[in-house]
Amino acid sequence: MNSEFAGLTAIITGAGSGIGLEVAKGLKQRGATVFGFDIAAGQMESVATFIKCDIGDAVSVDAAFAEFKKKSNKLDILINNAGIGSLTTVEKETDEIWHKVLNVNVVGTARVSRAAISMLRESKSGAIVNTASIAGTDGIPNRAAYSASKGAVLALTLAMATDHLADGIRVNAVNPATTDTPWVKRLLDQAPDAAAARSALESRQPMGRLVAPIEIANAIIFLASPLQASVTGTTISVDGGMHSLRIPK
Repeated sequence: MNSEFAGLTAIITGAGSGIGLEVAKGLKQRGATVFGFDIAAGQMESVATFIKCDIGDAVSVDAAFAEFKKKSNKLDILINNAGIGSLTTVEKETDEIWHKVLNVNVVGTARVSRAAISMLRESKSGAIVNTASIAGTDGIPNRAAYSASKGAVLALTLAMATDHLADGIRVNAVNPATTDTPWVKRLLDQAPDAAAARSALESRQPMGRLVAPIEIANAIIFLASPLQASVTGTTISVDGGMHSLRIPK
């Protein structure tokens, strides 16, 4: 077993499926003790200790951390991965949608981090990694609230990295493009022609395919690693070249 994370304890939000589940698997394989915060256990059984948590609700977050502290007296790594999507334009998005998306994706990231900071401060390997999105840096159709929320996560990452530098807590982010997750599959299943919809998503990414969850997980694990002790305030794009490359058709 790789012992890179041996003796370290991690919390991953949204660990029941997709990217979060792959991070949980990777950290466990590398020796970490892993706790998964999610609204349901999903597939994390035997991978992480499940603690029910809705990051969109402050009471739920406080209860989750109270439960966590009964099971662990230390925390070294926080992966803020949980989030929700929204598929409309600014013209069509209601105040209710705006409040829901921003509350979960931005305030949820902040409230979980707020609850974790005091424990991370005590660690010699304190690290936070936030999951942002290519939608926060590039204009993508029908993503107004989601794009705004992920842009805010990127800005929040820099603010947190600055604020907690003296605490020895590193804060970084990953910036995925469209990823082959259960959430994307559900969206495709709702399309009139699922195959055509998938093809359209794949073709807009220069590599011609969706990003695999494990590819994003590997970047998150890299940023969380104690071997990267000088990496903070950094964003790694895992986007198949979508942000930087322009491929002639």
